[in-house]
Amino acid sequence: MTELILTLPRIRPRRLMLWLVVGLSLVSLLAFFVFYRNGLNLAYNDARSHLDIGRRVVEGLKPGIAQLGSVWLPLTHVLMVPTVWNDFMWHSGLSGSLQSMLGFVFTGILIYAYLKKLNVGLFGRLAGVSVFVLNLNVLYLQSTPMTELPLLFTMTAGCYFLLAWLQSDRLLDLALAAFLIMLSTLIRYDGWFLLLTSSALVGFCSFRSRGYRVAEGAVVLFATLAGFGVALWFLWNQLIFGDALYFVFGPFSAWAQQAGLEAAGVLATKGHLLFSAKIYLYAVAYTSGALTLVFGLLGALIFWADRTKAPTSRLATTTLFTPLLFNVFALFLGHSVLFVQGLSGNSLFNIRYGVMLMPTLAIFIGYLVHRLTRLRSVIIGSLLLVAFFAFANQDAVTIDDARVGSSQKNVTEVSGWLAQNAKDQPGFVLISAASHDAIIFSSGLPMKKFIHEGTGAYWESATNLPDRWARWIIMRTYDDHDLTWKFVSRSPGFTRYDLVGSFPFADIYQLQSRYLPELQTEPVLKQFK
Repeated sequence: MTELILTLPRIRPRRLMLWLVVGLSLVSLLAFFVFYRNGLNLAYNDARSHLDIGRRVVEGLKPGIAQLGSVWLPLTHVLMVPTVWNDFMWHSGLSGSLQSMLGFVFTGILIYAYLKKLNVGLFGRLAGVSVFVLNLNVLYLQSTPMTELPLLFTMTAGCYFLLAWLQSDRLLDLALAAFLIMLSTLIRYDGWFLLLTSSALVGFCSFRSRGYRVAEGAVVLFATLAGFGVALWFLWNQLIFGDALYFVFGPFSAWAQQAGLEAAGVLATKGHLLFSAKIYLYAVAYTSGALTLVFGLLGALIFWADRTKAPTSRLATTTLFTPLLFNVFALFLGHSVLFVQGLSGNSLFNIRYGVMLMPTLAIFIGYLVHRLTRLRSVIIGSLLLVAFFAFANQDAVTIDDARVGSSQKNVTEVSGWLAQNAKDQPGFVLISAASHDAIIFSSGLPMKKFIHEGTGAYWESATNLPDRWARWIIMRTYDDHDLTWKFVSRSPGFTRYDLVGSFPFADIYQLQSRYLPELQTEPVLKQFK
């Protein structure tokens, strides 16, 4: 081992970077293959919804860019469009997983590059990358069509170029930081908080070094580019939904969902700052490992106390903790929900949010290994031991959440019924995509088979006259949160349906056979798109 360490610095930087890229790519591909073969890459209910959104842009009764909707930010779904038209890429999840896998590879490279900017030696840099790569929760999420890994890449890249700008004062680095943060604001709202904190950092550092006028120009330049995605999202909601704040207060918004949880008495973090911090730190400990969290925080404290490091570099690293601040405040304000079994909720839910701090912990552990040379073997040995038992016991809390927590939705009974009884029969399925996207995906039926909220005139006609349009109706009976039930149950035509299946997540209604001759089975409303 000692001989290996001594020879590492002799490797040419370009060749080492090539090996790093190849190594990270191979790990990414292997992890995807393992989770795909075990049927886990699509276990998250949200994973199937993300894929369906991308698919509806290119296929369905009313395909088009408007299918991106307003609930989730659009970038990951837009990036699916070139591949999601292919049935294999759609149903395997690979159309979305590719983005996560690339995010994994590039985030690993950025951890290495960030540590190099901090003048950490090669051994510390590789240690930091290894902490990230050997985390089973990270490996799982990078195999799914979820948004965590693309967000990790763009946010970490933005932080990296902010550090580079503070060290070099190059305008190009500031512009790259702004561009990458702008991309993060189009993936998840975590990026919006990074936009605020990074703008404050740019203003403060510029003012401190060059005065108010330079600071004003730097902030305007930075925020204009970095905030361009936010401005586009407001404009999108205004043009498509007639309300710039539709994504904030609309019926499918996080605000509406959290209002229901609050009414049910399960939004325990709202208004409680310390409890919100506790919940999120538990999520970080579960996803990263308690030892990783302790070593990462210790590394951060030692780094900030290191007087040999430039004050600007120490200040720049604070942006790495933006996910911590964002998630704590989101929980406190009631804009987010996170269940840690035993502390809040009766099961796991959204615990994957804790993984957002993994690049931060990996970077500061890399610095810790570099700084505490005498304790290297203890630190690395402890972390390897924890990683070994995690892999041996398949101990990944994100997998538990996806399989048995509140983030899963086992709709195989409903989707299996549809696949068996509706696949080769003419007629449309009326369903709320907002409530049952997982059923749409898991049924294996083409998107054009479904009438849902995004199909415009088809949805309006079918909810008023279901017996003229829908051969099958999928909905939660007596639940007005299910928009299909809310509208169809009040229609006289609903009396012409029989309940043919009752399952945990939805019921299936089928039009009585004597009314089939009057049923419309072709998409004749194309002219009204």
